Amino acid sequence: MSTNVKVTARECRNNTEKMIRRFNKKVKKSKIMEELRDRRYYKKPSDAKREKRRRAKRAREKELRKQQAAMRSEKNR
Repeated sequence: MSTNVKVTARECRNNTEKMIRRFNKKVKKSKIMEELRDRRYYKKPSDAKREKRRRAKRAREKELRKQQAAMRSEKNR
């Protein structure tokens, strides 16, 4: 996965703090740092699969909680 993240001074009106915040947000969204941490040390394939399944399960549970909360808020209207 090779992703280039770029923030121009023009899109932030030369505000350096805003540029840094926007850059950090783009890096986080593209998951560059997460991939860097994962690749830092060797991980056995079985451990990688287990981690991938665990993350998928957490994502499914989070999505389910969001749907249930939306249904509850819709019900209370």
